Amino acid sequence: MTSIQETPHRWLPWMVVAGLAMLMVSIASYRATGVSIREPDSAAVVVRELRFEDRPDGSVAVIDHRANLQIDAIVGEAGFARGTLRGFARERRTRGVAAGHPLELTGRADGRLTLADPQTGRIVDLESFGATNAAVFGRLLSVQARR
Repeated sequence: MTSIQETPHRWLPWMVVAGLAMLMVSIASYRATGVSIREPDSAAVVVRELRFEDRPDGSVAVIDHRANLQIDAIVGEAGFARGTLRGFARERRTRGVAAGHPLELTGRADGRLTLADPQTGRIVDLESFGATNAAVFGRLLSVQARR
């Protein structure tokens, strides 16, 4: 004979699976509508167009697109910067976009930083990866071009 206390334990795993399935269906249907799930951006305080070019020594040159001058270089491992840039490069390859177009690094009134690709529409909210990682790109807003 089954006691009343044993019954919930038998159905609990099935209820959890059903709840997760409903959650997955809800997320998929929401994403299928094309509605953006990003928080609205505050006003741009500064925007800098940057190109990132691989160099033979393994570094990545950071070039101010308007001045057409190198402002910095990403050297060594630099995991966050390289990983972020790889994501943009992969998106461009997928969509057949040339690598020579600049990305837009934007400092916003609320202190947030975004890196965007106007060619593909991809936007990365850099502060969502933590202040240290956002600072990797944030410093590029104030670096002067070298001649």
